Amino acid sequence: MSASSRARSARNRQALPGRTAGRWGRWLRRHRVVAGIGLAAVAGAVVAAVLIAVGGSGSSGPRALTADEVNRLAITRFRNYQARGRTVTITVPGTAGGLTVTGAVDYRGKVGYGVVHGTGRGTSSDGLIQWTAGSVFVHPMAHAPDRAPASPPRSGWYGRRLQSAGSALDSALAIALGLGLDRPDNAQLLAQNGASWWGREEIDGHRVDVMTGPSVPGRSGTAGTVRYWVGPDGTMYRVRVSVGSEPQPVVIGFDARAYVPIVPVPGVTPAR
Repeated sequence: MSASSRARSARNRQALPGRTAGRWGRWLRRHRVVAGIGLAAVAGAVVAAVLIAVGGSGSSGPRALTADEVNRLAITRFRNYQARGRTVTITVPGTAGGLTVTGAVDYRGKVGYGVVHGTGRGTSSDGLIQWTAGSVFVHPMAHAPDRAPASPPRSGWYGRRLQSAGSALDSALAIALGLGLDRPDNAQLLAQNGASWWGREEIDGHRVDVMTGPSVPGRSGTAGTVRYWVGPDGTMYRVRVSVGSEPQPVVIGFDARAYVPIVPVPGVTPAR
């Protein structure tokens, strides 16, 4: 090998590390970009999963209830009975305009009391209302207050029978009374008759599971017509029920207002 050839070979050997480093540098830069995109995708998937978990109730369901969930659904009405009473807001749909009842239910006395306001309709239905499983008493008021007075008026009440069918309002009142029970429901029967889990939501800062009630024995197609929003300890926060031919459901919401024992109006005899 000539001196010039040996010099060229030496220069080539010296240049190899630089060229190799350059290739590795370019390879690393390309793969850093790919790795960054992959990490971003993974992070995005995690965020999406978290958003789905706290999102709407239909995001992951329906599925069968776990043992913990069915036990909480079984005690949710009993929790209302243990509390004696709960403050409620009952939203009643109607083709001529809805009604909103803001008040309370005594789950031991089986009596409800509140104020009625029309929504999307006139004020002819506004006033105070008190009801039991068999009767409804109304006190019409041209300017009904936002909250019913703790002591109801002693006169001006009109009574009638609570209708078992044909009235969305009466159905809603009866449902509200039925959301308290002096013992837990049978968890095994709930699971066997189609109760299911639909998702998780947040109501007034409370994390809740959304569950549907079981089918009614002897009535096909009734599974899922009642939906419950239940907290980790079995506390009931909301109930949504399909009623008769109304296209929109009745919604019963339980809020943080302090429950005040209901004073019966003349003619009302609470159960004790």
